[in-house]
Amino acid sequence: MEPKPPTRPTPDGLERKWADRWARSGVYRFDRNRRRDEVFSIDTPPATVGGPLHLGHILLYLQTDMVARFQRMRGRAVFFPMGWDDSGLPTERRVQRHFGVRCDPSLPYEPAFEPPEWPSRQPVAVSRPNFVELCSQLAMEDEQALELLLRRLGLSVDWLLTYATIGERARRTSQRAFLRLLAKGLAYQAEAPNLWEVDLQTAVSHVELEDRRVEGMSYRVRLDGHGDDVQVDTTRPELLPACVALVVHPDDDRFRALVGRTVGTPIFKAGVPVLTHRLADPHKGTGIAMVCTFGDPTDLVWWRELGLGTRSVLDRDGTIRAVRWGAGGFGSDDPEAAQRAHDELAGLPVDRARERAAAMLRKAGALAAPPTPVVQAVRFYERGTRPVEILTSRQWFIRTSELTPALLASSAELSWHPAAMRSRFQTWVEELPSDWMVSRQRFFGVPFPLWFPVADDGTVDHDTLLLPEEARLPLDPSTDVPEGYTAGQRGRPGGFVGAPDVMDTRATSALSSQIVGGWEEDQDLFARVFPMDLRPQSYDGFRPWLFYALAHALVEHGSPPWGHAVISGWVPDPERRRSATLEHVHTPGDAMERFGADALRWWAAGRRAGVRTAFNEGQLRVGRRVATKLLHASRFVLTVPGGLVATEGDGSGGVTGGQVAEIGEPLDRAMLAALATVVGEATAAFEAHDPARALEATDAFFWTFCNDYLELVKGRAYGEAGRPGQRSAVAALQLALRTLQLLLAPVLPFAAEEAFSWSNGGSVHRGPWPEPGPLRAATGVERPSPLAFEAAATVLREVRRAKTLAGRSLKAPASRVAVADRPERLAALAEVADDLCRAGRIVDLSIGPPADATAVRVDLADT
Repeated sequence: MEPKPPTRPTPDGLERKWADRWARSGVYRFDRNRRRDEVFSIDTPPATVGGPLHLGHILLYLQTDMVARFQRMRGRAVFFPMGWDDSGLPTERRVQRHFGVRCDPSLPYEPAFEPPEWPSRQPVAVSRPNFVELCSQLAMEDEQALELLLRRLGLSVDWLLTYATIGERARRTSQRAFLRLLAKGLAYQAEAPNLWEVDLQTAVSHVELEDRRVEGMSYRVRLDGHGDDVQVDTTRPELLPACVALVVHPDDDRFRALVGRTVGTPIFKAGVPVLTHRLADPHKGTGIAMVCTFGDPTDLVWWRELGLGTRSVLDRDGTIRAVRWGAGGFGSDDPEAAQRAHDELAGLPVDRARERAAAMLRKAGALAAPPTPVVQAVRFYERGTRPVEILTSRQWFIRTSELTPALLASSAELSWHPAAMRSRFQTWVEELPSDWMVSRQRFFGVPFPLWFPVADDGTVDHDTLLLPEEARLPLDPSTDVPEGYTAGQRGRPGGFVGAPDVMDTRATSALSSQIVGGWEEDQDLFARVFPMDLRPQSYDGFRPWLFYALAHALVEHGSPPWGHAVISGWVPDPERRRSATLEHVHTPGDAMERFGADALRWWAAGRRAGVRTAFNEGQLRVGRRVATKLLHASRFVLTVPGGLVATEGDGSGGVTGGQVAEIGEPLDRAMLAALATVVGEATAAFEAHDPARALEATDAFFWTFCNDYLELVKGRAYGEAGRPGQRSAVAALQLALRTLQLLLAPVLPFAAEEAFSWSNGGSVHRGPWPEPGPLRAATGVERPSPLAFEAAATVLREVRRAKTLAGRSLKAPASRVAVADRPERLAALAEVADDLCRAGRIVDLSIGPPADATAVRVDLADT
């Protein structure tokens, strides 16, 4: 128990004080000896390492923590781990900038490598193992900083249950899951057109894309129609050498005579057929579309469904690649002229090639009209700076399309919060265009655990897989050797090569419940926590994240990995859209530094799940006021004559049976009846994973308690109505205070713990969650009603309002107060008239006559 409350309690400094004590005491440690029905397990999404968490991220973690704290106070052993999503592009980019290096997989490992002391503009090339070591080093520093932030924000995580998506356990779990998918025929590799990020030179998934509005130019190009005027609009003239067909809508009579004929492309003199397809838009441009391999996803659809050939002109770095016209699918009526034209484009980045191609068309007289400015939606990788392209590459896929019916059924077994998210998820699943591509051409990630044999002629046989036993996992095929081979055979004829790619970070994060639960490694723990009770998920990208996790669990376990999925609200990214409401607060660290962790938690608690949420400093100020008010109200209750501190209580903080029996005043009983209702509402809300609704009920009562009840009962608590009335007031105050501290503990853990410690031993976060029954029983009546408290509070507010409007002190007397109201409220008010008169300094209180609505007339005494 702490010393007596300070004279001026403040939330300042509570984060460090209590976070350190909680860490030492192990108050949030998971008890793995509890039965499964006594455990509440949470599949916490791993936090992304490589950049600061913004307010949208922290909203998810704080709301999850509130549910965890509630369940712990309900007596359950809470399994609340934390993971670090430290693999992937963000970490690689930071390593490149921070250390001044770049990865070259062809280089050998240098055990004694040290990065340059001062990074230069020319990065040092290092081997993949060296690069991964540097990534791990920087990721560990980032993880430590994030853990410190989350501890200061009050996350009641068991920090012994942390993991990293690039850690040994995560790599072993991910590789094991992949090998089992492969054995079931659900994983395969294919060389096919895929979305490609040219700056990072890796394949990306469609779920990682976003549309951005981009200004450009539209060019009307005239083709050789052998007597017919054929014109096509395009924004990508640099892809003219990749044109393989023209398409029109089958019902467009304007071009019926062209269908089935061949027309020639300008400059390159390549013959392309005119075909029909339902996706051609007669109202867009000229009504004729140019099919290039590949300019956009629609080109890909036309190419597949019309069985067209391929002319690939883009290289992996986003430049025009060199090709040989007159051979290899690049036919032309004038190969030499086509080659000269192409050579002018080869090696140029797309933007410069576009300008050069437009100039060539203009010079050749092939532009039918002046270029026109356009603004169009262009697809970008979510962290990219240039539009994605579509290139042919070899990738690994999971046959999720075959699992769609089972996945839809599995998602229906989940309880979704909000419920509308189920239909959004299912619609998204039904509209998925392809299987899940899980490979990435990166370095810091979980490698695919396999090798390919090299034929005697030096070619790699991608159709034959050299697979390890699960006991060897985790492994790195770039350094480890397959059974039956030696290290000297790597990359040589008759030898082997390791799989060069790594898994999409989602392939690992989707296994978070298996990783932290000890799947195939700690079966006792796994049986106690899996399936998890709760999966919280941020709104941004919730569909693919949950989809991949459901897919893995369905294949391996035959059931969903959790019982409930909660989709948090979202906050606009302050780095992308600066909002005036953000003022000077851009990160959780900024908010905590200026207002305190409890203020930020109060803001987070009030946000509804699944919807966009607003943010401004005013909300943080309110949250800080609530935390401060809890401290001051606790100090008042504990220091009134007869309070626990004033009487040197034993530190248990509880209200004894004898004290409860002394609660006999109508106002005290009515207040406890109202509080019992609030406890029931808050409990039901938390059980439904809805902290916002729990806070709404608790916050409303808390302010009524502080502003109205404390004023109404203050005189009696100080003995103005005799000893029995004082004992009733003190007992009711103590019981209500303890209940409010417990109710607010999940939201304001620091202020609640501080206030609780002034009269209690142990932690409020291990205290039993309040129940409505004991509160109602404390009133001593069978059906307690809050009506007397509500009626008195209403009149008191009107009296104070009248004094304020008249410029009088609140201590100034009111000569007469007349109240009209419904009969039942008037009867209840009469029972608490003495408390009301003392609090409002009312000389004459007139109760009645009955009325349909409340009316209060206040006459102030002459000054």
